[in-house]
Amino acid sequence: MSNNRIQDHTTTAIMAPEKNHKVGTITMLKTTTLHDNGRYLTVVFADGSESRFHAIWLRDNALDPETKAAGNGQRLITLGDIPADTHLSAAEITDGNLQVSFAPEGKTVSFPAEWLLQFRYDKPLPGTSGWLENGIESWDSALPAPVFSFKEIASNDQVKRDWLAAVNRYGFAKITDGPVHSGALTSLVDFFGYIRETNYGPFFEVRTEVNPNNLAFTGLGLQAHTDNPYRDPVPTLQVLYCLENSAEGGENMVVDGFRAVERLREENPRGFELLSKHSARFDYQGTDDVHLFSCRPMIELTPEGQLKGVRFNNRSAAPFVDVPFDAMEDYYAAYRRLGEIIDDTDMEVTFKLSPGESFIVDNTRVLHARKGYSGSGNRWLQGCYADKDSLLSKLSVLSQNTTKEAAE
Repeated sequence: MSNNRIQDHTTTAIMAPEKNHKVGTITMLKTTTLHDNGRYLTVVFADGSESRFHAIWLRDNALDPETKAAGNGQRLITLGDIPADTHLSAAEITDGNLQVSFAPEGKTVSFPAEWLLQFRYDKPLPGTSGWLENGIESWDSALPAPVFSFKEIASNDQVKRDWLAAVNRYGFAKITDGPVHSGALTSLVDFFGYIRETNYGPFFEVRTEVNPNNLAFTGLGLQAHTDNPYRDPVPTLQVLYCLENSAEGGENMVVDGFRAVERLREENPRGFELLSKHSARFDYQGTDDVHLFSCRPMIELTPEGQLKGVRFNNRSAAPFVDVPFDAMEDYYAAYRRLGEIIDDTDMEVTFKLSPGESFIVDNTRVLHARKGYSGSGNRWLQGCYADKDSLLSKLSVLSQNTTKEAAE
């Protein structure tokens, strides 16, 4: 199967990320019942599903203007302002939504049914470590790379939303039709957020140099890797933007670290556990005035077992000293196997950038690489970093606007 297939945004509908549950516009509640002297209640939704909510949780998240600021939704009280013996004195369904009264405060508030559905926490978690959040999709070389036009992103909020949704879902996207001048990549970041400046400056050059301080600035091929694992926090987004590319070779490749980790877990559960349980160490000292160091696991999980991030960069790996002696050989075996999976051509999506083209990757997940290129011709890319929270914020705003427009 070809690794070079691309897919334009006009041929695929890319959905916005789901937040725990997909919330419809006609969600209603049927019944509610108090339990254990009002310590918690049960609600039954219109589809027959049930959820329990504790009194203290409902009070802490009350939506009234004395508890939450109407403009930004931030809390106006602390947990210490809520009585420790808070319980529910009454609960009823009004117009399909939940209305409750809290004792000993004597406070009555309402909760929309859709809000309860969106934020319910009484639900089973996946039983296997390494599960993915709703809206995140792992992939291999069979994925047609999502491609978007710079000009259309700039002029059409729906295209911009689809672009950001693709980056969130797949961890990368390619962009075409961009301007060809130094610093043009900053305009791409401006669509959703802000440049994250590092010791390399607001952006950096990726081309052959004499005596470079980083192997990325040579014509050598590079193994797929995440960037800057030695930073804390690690840059969460990276943009690579092509200004000139007449050299032979130098194709870019991306690999889904989440899919690589899933394969490792399927083949070697103990290896998966070791790489997620014990910290790797990463170190960089490129110049006299820069020394960066970080200690994090190669596979990052939340306490609930959700897969949150991958850090893989053999060039920057420092000696591992946080793995017990009895586990070190198995740790290295898992590390080796993860590298073999990442290097598997069945895992990579490959493309060559032309001037004005670029790609963006979620650096906490997607590894990027390039094939070696010859000394003839010229290859000039510029790169920069940004933060995913700004991207997700812009995606949320655009998605909300789309929903409002559809409802009107």
